[in-house]
Amino acid sequence: MKRITTGLLIAALGMSVFAGCSGGGGQAAQPAPANSGSAPAAPGTIKIGVNYELSGGVATYGQDSVKGVEMAVDEINAAGGIKGSKIELVKYDTKSEPAEATTLATKLMTQDKVVAIIGPATSGSFGATIPVANANKVPVVSGSATADTVTVDKSGAVQPYAFRVCFSDSFQGTAMATYAAKTLNAKSAVIIKDNSSDYGKGLAANFQKTFEAGGGTIVDQQSYVQGDKDFNAILTKIKGEQFDVIYLPGYYQEAGLIIKAARDLGINAPVLGADGFDSPDLLSLGGAKALNNVFFTNHYSSLDKDPKVVKFIADYKAKNGKDPNAFNAMGYDAAKFVADAITRAASVDGPAIQQAMASTKDFPAVTGTFSVDANHNAIKDIVVVGLKDGVQTTSERVSASA
Repeated sequence: MKRITTGLLIAALGMSVFAGCSGGGGQAAQPAPANSGSAPAAPGTIKIGVNYELSGGVATYGQDSVKGVEMAVDEINAAGGIKGSKIELVKYDTKSEPAEATTLATKLMTQDKVVAIIGPATSGSFGATIPVANANKVPVVSGSATADTVTVDKSGAVQPYAFRVCFSDSFQGTAMATYAAKTLNAKSAVIIKDNSSDYGKGLAANFQKTFEAGGGTIVDQQSYVQGDKDFNAILTKIKGEQFDVIYLPGYYQEAGLIIKAARDLGINAPVLGADGFDSPDLLSLGGAKALNNVFFTNHYSSLDKDPKVVKFIADYKAKNGKDPNAFNAMGYDAAKFVADAITRAASVDGPAIQQAMASTKDFPAVTGTFSVDANHNAIKDIVVVGLKDGVQTTSERVSASA
């Protein structure tokens, strides 16, 4: 985990969604068992739910993820579908509300009769759907829900029907603390965290633990809550402190404003963040001048020149008119992961698909080859992206196996 190498290594993405995972091929599509929590779609289709934040506070995450999902499904259907059946997406908008995500997950499982659900994007909303998934025995998969507690319950037991194709916050926080110490030579840090989300608190806790274990000092900690607009008070408090870096775990809406306000106050220390920074709105909120000496952990970098990644970028741009970001790539990976599991499942029903997901090994995702561990987490590498004038210009890899 602590070994850092330059460049992002992406595994080759095969021509077929069926390649790269352990387990044999599935049987022909069959009706689901009566107690499976799902039922077959109309002849010739397999229904998969899409339950994402398409409006509301984190809409860009959901919208970008869905574009990736749709691209993957278009490719799969164009290649003949799964077991002779085309995928039919049933798509809903959670409005960035966990309660709405739960309601829609229930509808997708009990009324629409989907065999799996992709989304939501954020940890809180995704976590809210997991009890419904367990009760109905229908797998739910997120491409970006990174909170450590998403795939396990309070006792530490695995949530049987919850999976993610991204890494966890503990890895993000640990990786960034290692990067700060080893690459930026930071000895002291200030933490400014989103205290209203498990995402922000989890990242901060893991950064602090690793940074202090390596001999670093946390000089000060400040917090804010989602929706805050004025950060002058907390920034004025830290301005007089001596520190090497600021760790700012949170989402782009507040991060952009905080970075801009910090630079306006003359605070020019490197600002470090996580995948919540990855939105085009970060630039519009922070401004190009402020977004220098900014680094964040992420799942994917468009700077990679692996031929298969270059092809993904070219295909996405041809379809959508712009280069893909990490959420596009993670939505794409989530859809391919679900399709691959259905392909390998003994039958097209929730329990069989769940078993196939849990046994996944060496899946060749765009965001890096991964295997699913005992807690249904994707074990893979991470990349640290650097910004210059708000544009991604550097990437460095932190290995999950180090």
